[in-house]
Amino acid sequence: MYKKILVPLDGSELAECVLPHVESIAHGCSVKEVVLIRVVESFNPTSSGEGFILSEETVKNIDSQNKTEAQNYLAKFASKLNYEGVNVHSELLGGKAAETISEYATNNEVDLIVIATHGRSGISRWVMGSVADRVLRSACVPVLMVRAPGCFPGI
Repeated sequence: MYKKILVPLDGSELAECVLPHVESIAHGCSVKEVVLIRVVESFNPTSSGEGFILSEETVKNIDSQNKTEAQNYLAKFASKLNYEGVNVHSELLGGKAAETISEYATNNEVDLIVIATHGRSGISRWVMGSVADRVLRSACVPVLMVRAPGCFPGI
C-alpha cells in the first residue's frame, strides 16, 4: 500500500519520535523508500535595539551554517536507519516548512507523510502554530501524526 514514506525532521527529539513508527510501517507494508527531509527557512533578521542590523554577509553566513547543520543532522539519521530492503535517503529543502513538505509530497509521488506533533491545543496552538496541522490540512496524501511522548489529553 505504501511504497514511499516522507518523514519531516526538524532537529528535535520530538520529531524523531516518529522513527519507530516509520520502521514498523516500512517492514509491515513492504515500503521501498523512506525520505527524511528537513526544511530550512532563510534567516530573516529583524532590527533590534538601537537600530542594530546584520550585514548581508553575516546573514549569508548564518544561512550557510544553518544549512550545513541541517544536512549533517539528516546524514546522521539516514546512515543510522537500516530498514532491510528499504532505500533510506535524505533531502534538505528550503522554504516555509508546511508548504514545502506538502509540495514535496505531491511532486515526488509520496504515499504517506509521517510527522510528529506536540499535541498542543487552545491558545498555545493558536500562538505557536502547528506545522503538522498545516501539513495535515494541505497535503494531498495520507498523513500520520504521531503525538509526542508525555502528551496530556486536553482541548
